[in-house]
Amino acid sequence: MKPAAFTYHRARDVEGATRLLAELGDDAKLIAGGQSLVAMMNYRLARPAHLVDVGALRGDPALTGVHPETHSETSPEAHPDEGNALRIGALTTHHAVETAPDALLGPGFAVLRDAMRWVGHLPIRTRGTVGGSLAHADATAEWCLLAVLLGARLEVRGPRGARRVAAGDFFHGYYATALDPDEMLTAVVFPRPAPHAALTEFAQRQGDFATVAAGVDLDLAPDGRTVRGGRVVLGGVAPRPVRVPAAEEVLAEGGSAGARLFAACARAAADSVDPPSDADGSADYRRTLTRTLVARACEEAVSR
Repeated sequence: MKPAAFTYHRARDVEGATRLLAELGDDAKLIAGGQSLVAMMNYRLARPAHLVDVGALRGDPALTGVHPETHSETSPEAHPDEGNALRIGALTTHHAVETAPDALLGPGFAVLRDAMRWVGHLPIRTRGTVGGSLAHADATAEWCLLAVLLGARLEVRGPRGARRVAAGDFFHGYYATALDPDEMLTAVVFPRPAPHAALTEFAQRQGDFATVAAGVDLDLAPDGRTVRGGRVVLGGVAPRPVRVPAAEEVLAEGGSAGARLFAACARAAADSVDPPSDADGSADYRRTLTRTLVARACEEAVSR
């Protein structure tokens, strides 16, 4: 199918893009890689009257690239033991993260690179952007899960200035976020390394959006085999990525990093969610996937 008619606008800077959004109103949408929005437009699931193209802004270093940052630049109150933060510009492609060198990501952020293998296919990863995925807010999208899992902060700019939004407050529901209609997401900041984090998922076909996705960030003792706590995040079981307190409580009780503890964590996760039933699977099927994927993510997190 072809999209409904629209007017094309090309932004020269962030201020111009947000000014256009303010002037054009709710019928305007930003477009960068277009890997999500164009598909929805082709199926007439989205009919914006105006497209504001920000792809030409990739030359702005504040909007593109993967950059280490000190806590004084991101969160002055953060504990120094957490190490340095990582900032990714909103117009950075998935493939740029996928191919980022070890010297840049290091073991602390290797989960970001490893998760990119789940994002569509190579042509999609070379055009799709980190900010586009976050702003699209699909409940199973890898960047959305990673942001919630690692406690990211999202940088937003609009006519009223800049602000930061915690990932846990950014996603409001199906394709709904804390972004105002005249605001643009400019970067995502991961405040601390996560050397024992992993993301895994299941889709009917490789490259499809996941039926269920699971992310785990374990807190391990220095011996590397004792669990002291952690975070568990799921996608595909609710309108937005969700943390699972029941599973995190199991991890917080501590114990040896192994099949018994991870199975208990996975059971708690599966028992505490109320997933939907649709063409991709029933609620019971999604609970079964949840149990399998959480245990698998725990095992992968320990193996790092």
